[in-house]
Amino acid sequence: MPYQKGDGPSVVIALGGNALGNTPQEQLELVKNTAKHIVDMVGDGVNVVVSHGNGPQVGMINNAFAYAAANDGKTPEMPFPEAGAMSQGYIGYQLSQAILNDLKARGIMRSTANVITQTVVSPDDPAFQNPTKPVGAFMTEEEAKAKAAETGWTFKEDAGRGWRQVVASPKPQRIVEFDAVKDLMDAGYIVVSTGGGGVPVFETEDGYEGVPAVIDKDRSSAKLAADFGADMLVILTAVEKVCINFNKPDQQELSSMTVAEARKYIEEGQFAPGSMLPKVEACIEYVEAYPQGKALITSLECAAAGLEGKTGTVITA
Repeated sequence: MPYQKGDGPSVVIALGGNALGNTPQEQLELVKNTAKHIVDMVGDGVNVVVSHGNGPQVGMINNAFAYAAANDGKTPEMPFPEAGAMSQGYIGYQLSQAILNDLKARGIMRSTANVITQTVVSPDDPAFQNPTKPVGAFMTEEEAKAKAAETGWTFKEDAGRGWRQVVASPKPQRIVEFDAVKDLMDAGYIVVSTGGGGVPVFETEDGYEGVPAVIDKDRSSAKLAADFGADMLVILTAVEKVCINFNKPDQQELSSMTVAEARKYIEEGQFAPGSMLPKVEACIEYVEAYPQGKALITSLECAAAGLEGKTGTVITA
């Protein structure tokens, strides 16, 4: 059936790990709360594309296949790109279902679409020269070297706990299914897309080819939002506002930042790598690529208020 778009802004929302769980059962409960806040925005007329992380989920899938392959002699090993696609499927299923249930409970005649997304990365990206993202199960040094010789994968010792496969974290170049996401949003659907940053692929003369890598979901969300011309990129995390001098006596919450101010704080080391830093960097990439837009960093609970300018940290060009 045809749906009608909301009369409000278009927004790409990047869900943080706190909005999902570490197991399918835990996630099934958490996404109900996540969906409530998303549908609050939809009820206010906001047109939403939802992206999400997949770290614990893709790790669980990867480890399960690796353990089964090593122990039952029947289960094949699962390539990392396929594990990423699996995680997009089951996270998207649970998230879409929770949003649908909340829409139905409120009598809102809209529907969802979950798009398994590929993201083009460059073979020349420097990240491939030094893979650092650990994935999969721990193994002994001998097992790791044998597996590396067999597959060509890269393995490194992980903090004295054993050896693990490591993959690169390249920069997203293009969202392959961008047109499908845009068409669905224009048709009034709430779209779940670019899960885990999208499955990394190389683009060749013969088409696309999956590559073992991990793309930062905030950077892919920023790319999607900029290409789409979304009015706002919303990156959700565990805190209401970005802080400088975090956890110090002179901690200060920021209500707004320009790109220049954000870069200054980055140079000062104000934002922790692997935590707030990549979120701020993704916001910078979005507003530099689409200066008309605004980026917002806040918590899931404060997202609706943040869209109204009442809280959160807004980054502008």
